[in-house]
Amino acid sequence: MDSEHIHRLLEKYWKCETTLEEEEQLRRYFQQSDPPETLRDIAPLFQHLQESRQTEIVDPTFTKKVLGKLATRNKATQRWLYNTMRIAAGVLVLVLAVWLIRIEVRKTDPSPTADTYSDPEIAFEETKKALLMISKSFGRAEEQARKLNLFNEAQEKVRQDDEPNEPDTRM
Repeated sequence: MDSEHIHRLLEKYWKCETTLEEEEQLRRYFQQSDPPETLRDIAPLFQHLQESRQTEIVDPTFTKKVLGKLATRNKATQRWLYNTMRIAAGVLVLVLAVWLIRIEVRKTDPSPTADTYSDPEIAFEETKKALLMISKSFGRAEEQARKLNLFNEAQEKVRQDDEPNEPDTRM
């Protein structure tokens, strides 16, 4: 084979542009002939590639081990996918149920909240009455909370009086 042709193939090879046939030509060239001085450094690479292609796996159970590992991973993936699908189906059922219930609630109460007063002055007075009623309720609740707070303070005082005074041993 022409050394010029081999040099061109090597340039393509280093740029990763060779085809499989061209790489095979390079392997055969370095296997069969004594390469020129400029290509002697490259010859061991192609010889090693050829030798590694012919090497067989020594362990006969290697294939079984690899396929076993792949099957285990496949089962784990299937289990994960199955559980994920179950959760997704549950969420879908829940969303669908909420949506259907919402539609039913809208059917039973189709009228949206509308203004009940046409006169703004009457609406203002009614609003004031409602807010006054709420204010009174809050006032009563606040009064009850004060009583409860007084009761809690008295209870705490009684507890403190019942406890014997122990000297403070911390320093």
